[in-house]
Amino acid sequence: MSNIFFNIGNIRIPLLIAGLFCYSFGSYAQNNNSKSVATPVAVPDTSKTNLLLPVTVNGSSQYLTLQQCIDYALQHQPGVNIALININVAKTTNAINLAGLLPQVNSSGNLIHNIQVASTVTSANYVPYTNTFIPGVAVSQAIFNPSLLYAYKSAPLYVKQAQQVTDSTKIFLVDAVSKSFYNLLLTLEQINVLKGDTAEFGKSLRDAYHQYKGGIVDETDYEQAQITLNNTIAQLKQANENVAPQYATLKQFMGFPPEQQFNVVFDTLQMMKSIHIDTTQQLQYEKRIEYQLLNTNKNLQSQLVDYYRYSWLPTLSGIYSYNRTFKSTTFGTLFETSFPSSYVGLSFTIPIFTGFSRINNLHRAKLQQQILNWSQTDLKSQIYTQYATALANYKSNYYNLQLLQKNVALSRRVYFVVELQYKQGIVPYLNVITAQANLITSEINYINTLFQVLSYKIDLEKAMGNISY
Repeated sequence: MSNIFFNIGNIRIPLLIAGLFCYSFGSYAQNNNSKSVATPVAVPDTSKTNLLLPVTVNGSSQYLTLQQCIDYALQHQPGVNIALININVAKTTNAINLAGLLPQVNSSGNLIHNIQVASTVTSANYVPYTNTFIPGVAVSQAIFNPSLLYAYKSAPLYVKQAQQVTDSTKIFLVDAVSKSFYNLLLTLEQINVLKGDTAEFGKSLRDAYHQYKGGIVDETDYEQAQITLNNTIAQLKQANENVAPQYATLKQFMGFPPEQQFNVVFDTLQMMKSIHIDTTQQLQYEKRIEYQLLNTNKNLQSQLVDYYRYSWLPTLSGIYSYNRTFKSTTFGTLFETSFPSSYVGLSFTIPIFTGFSRINNLHRAKLQQQILNWSQTDLKSQIYTQYATALANYKSNYYNLQLLQKNVALSRRVYFVVELQYKQGIVPYLNVITAQANLITSEINYINTLFQVLSYKIDLEKAMGNISY
């Protein structure tokens, strides 16, 4: 990217109609020897009246391209960071659900003091123990469990689901940041055009005034010139006021600190290249993140149906227990005598009757599966509508852009000729007013359409699932 910058006040529509699609903003003079032009736009300090006042961050001027704004947003936007955290939440949840696959070890103990001991033993060697302590260790290992099987099969799907939600958030963010960036540039270029027109109309007002004072024209010519100038000033004021909220919106989508400032910059040659898109590409539903996410949800629902279908199967676990019994007639000698015991075996549970909960859960899961199938049908219809709308908007505005480019050239030439004819007394001032109005309209319409083409291109890329991040 070139380091050569343009001054906003010096860039005029003739550069645009020359075929360069120059979206030129900035605070430095043009270097005519440069071939690739990067044009920074100084976003104004809203407390100042000078829209070209550069804003600095930490004592140095900071310029961000569209790609840099997107990269910043992908790292700092709260929504993206929340989505990234949710991926780790899904992984941690899976680890919790799959913990039952590992051996479960528990330790327990009972300390008992018998207040009264009843015994039917008559042996002379029998000693009634009043104090007993029985510590033990129990180990179980799941061999088969329908719930653990479901958790194992669905675990990667939950992670995939969280990742796709994150991708969806990033795609939305790229779309939002790009459009906000273009809206800000559009407003600043409108300001650029209106400032140039204000200067020209001010000159026309002075000429009309001198001709009026010289008795060459009527007083109404001077008044009409004043009206035209006032209208242009009002439009310029409105555009100036629109900068602050648009800049705030861009900051919000980027996750940029509100109290800090930055400037925006764009490579004009890169913008010329990025305005085009291949409209012959075929729509592929599978490329849309919404379609992918819905397929993941369907797979999860299928796993749930299988779980309820086979939840009648028994749970089987291997068990091992070790206990050591300490007995004594006094607490002081409790640990002098012990009687160990241990066993190993299998434990199983068979659900015989659960109040029809398994059958009803299975029926509900199948109904939810049908809902997802219909949702997929509806989503495909929505995607096609979005694609058809975005394609039509892009094509129509791209065609309009070429016509409006010619209109700007024609309007400027007409205005130049009519102004000369008026000064020579050939045409009335009404012709000048009409030419001025046509010039402003053609310039603003061209700029609006230019940025609309860029915005509709983003809509088309999003509809086709081609937005990269």
